[in-house]
Amino acid sequence: MKTPRELYHPKPTVYTCELETCLICGGPLVEWGYQSGAKTVQSMTKMLTIAQRPKRCADPQCPWHTRVLKSARWQQIAPWYCTYGYDVIAQIGWERQMYPRQFADIHAALSARFHIGESEVRYLYHQKYLPLLACLERQQIDRLKEVAKQSGLLLTLDGLAPEGGEPQLWLVRELQTGLTVRCGWLSRQDHTTFVNFLQPIADLGLRVAATLSDKQRGLMPALDIVFPTAKHGLCQTHYLKNAATPVAEADEKMKVALRQDVRDKVGSLIRQEKVAEAPGVLTVTGLLPSPLPGAAEAQSEATVPAQCQAVTPDGDARERETIVQDLLRRVRYLLTLKGRPPLRLAGIEMFERLNEVLTCLDQLLQHQDEPRLRELQQGLKQALATARQDYQTLNQAAGWLQHIADLLDPQDKPARTGDQVRQELWVYLDQIHKESNVLPQLGKFCATIRQYSRSYDSGLFHTYDVPGLPRTNNARESEFRDLGRRLLSTTGQKGLALRIIQREGAWELIPRLGTLNETITGLSQVGTRDLVDEQQRVRDHRSRFRLHVRSAKQSRSQLAKLVKRWVALPATSGP
Repeated sequence: MKTPRELYHPKPTVYTCELETCLICGGPLVEWGYQSGAKTVQSMTKMLTIAQRPKRCADPQCPWHTRVLKSARWQQIAPWYCTYGYDVIAQIGWERQMYPRQFADIHAALSARFHIGESEVRYLYHQKYLPLLACLERQQIDRLKEVAKQSGLLLTLDGLAPEGGEPQLWLVRELQTGLTVRCGWLSRQDHTTFVNFLQPIADLGLRVAATLSDKQRGLMPALDIVFPTAKHGLCQTHYLKNAATPVAEADEKMKVALRQDVRDKVGSLIRQEKVAEAPGVLTVTGLLPSPLPGAAEAQSEATVPAQCQAVTPDGDARERETIVQDLLRRVRYLLTLKGRPPLRLAGIEMFERLNEVLTCLDQLLQHQDEPRLRELQQGLKQALATARQDYQTLNQAAGWLQHIADLLDPQDKPARTGDQVRQELWVYLDQIHKESNVLPQLGKFCATIRQYSRSYDSGLFHTYDVPGLPRTNNARESEFRDLGRRLLSTTGQKGLALRIIQREGAWELIPRLGTLNETITGLSQVGTRDLVDEQQRVRDHRSRFRLHVRSAKQSRSQLAKLVKRWVALPATSGP
């Protein structure tokens, strides 16, 4: 019979509790009369076999007499009931979040160094790394208390729009420290739900100087209840977007009409690219690439003196055709512009850029006539003339919005208080109210701007009085977008990325540490009880998705198990 090969070192390294005296009574500590069993741990560099010998207080009257004091070094090698070290867990999390890499790629890199399965890599990331990261963030509570004592907390709040009626993921972050105060899902967005979500923060007894939000419905009454003494700042970007709503809608309407008018008049001219060889085929690469333009002529021109090449008739024709095609492509591109309200309006931009093309055409045709350019000139001139009145009205309203944005922006301006900025804004709003009497549409635009200015007035100007309070809440929205991009790059499926956000987005939003070494050190300092509790939170939340499967076989099996559990329950007497 073949002798079994020893896979691991048979003699363990034994770690003893490093404390010498009791922290309660100051008496000596003595070793317990037992040693834990050997545990095999795989680190990034080698396989370890470890054990530990705990201590206890020698005084029978001390509360620590029966308390098991384990070795700190032993606990910082690997989590309890885990055969992989903290360095392996940190490496998986670091590569997943930093680069980011798919689990298959991480597994391929690790399996070249030691034996590990891809499913184990997934498990270590979801059930070890993310809960450890959340526990590590929770250890910063003393830092949060110090900031609250010095200057007060600045809390920014935002939620990620839910998918398909699922609960909405919400994030509360402290701006000065970057710490995640609360992050989780809300089944509803009314003020009672927000009160329940925010009340644990108030229960800490820490001073909250200000909050920043997007003025979501239901949130503002909750903030007044939970943080009655704090200043509630509102995002200036959302204020401008809301104020610009009728302007943006009218701009979109003008853009669609102008685009359709241009296509009706010169669509046949700009619709197709002209290709001299192989009509319909543009640039092609591969084993059989498309020929380079003018390659044959270039070969023959190599023997012609340089001073003669510039005046050849064929060269002039090619240059003329290139200019015509460039202008046609320019017009075709301008018809595809998309806006980004409140300050980037595609209809206004399309009108102005097409007008620039028209000016260029006038100059070209004064020098030399060309039938296609003449047709393009006439078509653009008619289309722009039709849209000119709408453009002038919208351009005036867009100028109002731009002036308001510049007025709110503190850059390159002397320091101002919130009251001073408020006064400047309302002086300007009174000014545009007088200007808007010229046209009914301008009056509608002005009325909406003033309406939202009154609605946001209570929280629009705290940013100038509270140091560190941003003007916008865009940073939170960027975090949600970055999370979506990172998950999409690691999954390759938009639907899967959305499902991951619903199932563990709160843990994915916890920021990683700055370096891999910091991550290893930080994770190894998390207490076992904290990790066990956080893993239970992960399991509890993921249990909501037990029946979210597509497999017919698995679905039938799960439903059959539900029936079996239901039948096993005792019968009730009532209906």
